[in-house]
Amino acid sequence: MNELTIVLQEDRPLYEQIYTFIKQAVINGDIPFKTKLPSTRILAQHLQVSRSTVNLAYEQLMSEGYIEAIPKSGYYVAEIDGLFSIKEKTYHFNYSAQKKKVKQYDYDFSPRGIDLSSFPYNTWKKISKEVLSDVKRELFAIGDPQGELELREAIVNYLYSARGVHCEPEQIIVGAGNEYLLMLLHQLLGTSAKIAMETPTYKQAYRVLSSFGHEVKTIEMDQYGMRVDRLEESGCSAAYVMPSHQYPTGIIMSIKRRLELLAWTDRGENRYIIEDDYDSEFRYKGKPIPSLQGIDQNGRTIYLGTFSRSIAPAIRISYMILPKPLLCIYQKNYAFYASTVSRVDQEILTRFLTDGFYERHLNKMKALYRTKHDLLLNALRPAVRGFAISGEHAGMHILMTTRKKAEEQHLIELAQAYGVKVYGMSSSEIQIKQKEHATIILGYANMTEKEIIEGTALLLKAWSDYI
Repeated sequence: MNELTIVLQEDRPLYEQIYTFIKQAVINGDIPFKTKLPSTRILAQHLQVSRSTVNLAYEQLMSEGYIEAIPKSGYYVAEIDGLFSIKEKTYHFNYSAQKKKVKQYDYDFSPRGIDLSSFPYNTWKKISKEVLSDVKRELFAIGDPQGELELREAIVNYLYSARGVHCEPEQIIVGAGNEYLLMLLHQLLGTSAKIAMETPTYKQAYRVLSSFGHEVKTIEMDQYGMRVDRLEESGCSAAYVMPSHQYPTGIIMSIKRRLELLAWTDRGENRYIIEDDYDSEFRYKGKPIPSLQGIDQNGRTIYLGTFSRSIAPAIRISYMILPKPLLCIYQKNYAFYASTVSRVDQEILTRFLTDGFYERHLNKMKALYRTKHDLLLNALRPAVRGFAISGEHAGMHILMTTRKKAEEQHLIELAQAYGVKVYGMSSSEIQIKQKEHATIILGYANMTEKEIIEGTALLLKAWSDYI
């Protein structure tokens, strides 16, 4: 097989589209077992994408066992027992019919959305026009694999002043979304690394890490964050945490627990903390919580950040700060990967940061989200007799936990009957456990003030038996 005809779209990462196409073709039998696939170089040339993009797709397929690499020969479709049963189920699935059955809701309290109505379209358009009118030829050539130096310098300056992060530009790797950075981190840590995650947690990170063959162990939390005693018992060498605003519980890790976590890294070789600082900008009471990385004196913290939550999901620009030992491994073994973010987009974001637009945008969004946050809490006052409200004063969602015994799914269905979509805590749990008291996640960022008031009024009616 010399080529694969794959129509690539702009709405999803390119490596993900290549991976999905080949995986589905193998399952469907369109690419038979033992078929030799095109080399990464040939496929990259055929699809007009970077070779690193094809490498990522092939590595994901290998990690899941759909293809295998034979030394000095190439990549081949693996022979997998029982794959035809998957094909049969896939073949009979009527996507169109299922899509028609998806219920439409009048009000959606999704914790994932952001307010796109306040995106600085005019500013972004102006900067984009200026960047493209400069006609710099180098912007259309392959750039620095870690991201353009000017952007990394801008990120360093912002993080030092806003988050207390201490790093140098050479420690930063810019990538198209956290998924790409986690895949790169997987290679730096090695598949044998056991990774601990809080429970409940950010499920997408769990899916990515576990898909690469990492043994992921869940560690319970108390009111201060991940329990270090349980972490010690787990035998893990890396701990994935969200200390400034844990998702979805909203727990802020205490300074004592942070120091205990850092001390844990010193008690073993090659132990690291993965700090996901996904929405630390949005805090509505008191000062912003400093990063854990900023108090790490021994360089054991890997810091993850993104502009998707603070600007727009479509920006798809995230960054990772590597401790010096991992940076050496990256520069020695993986610096050949091309950057997954175009230089044009990097230049636009650089100017957005350095010209002060980002800071002004953040201040505007903080005020906007705080208004919605306060509005939701005020609308929920009649419910406090039956629900404990937590996770407030930061982020873009709150939690409601029943004081009476209740099943999560029952509350969700009651809300659905009134045209309101809500989300259960179990959607963020790796190992779902039956609980006597249900917890519901209410996001408010992508709702208008009118929708918040009307949607909350309907929830109070739906859950009247629990209030």
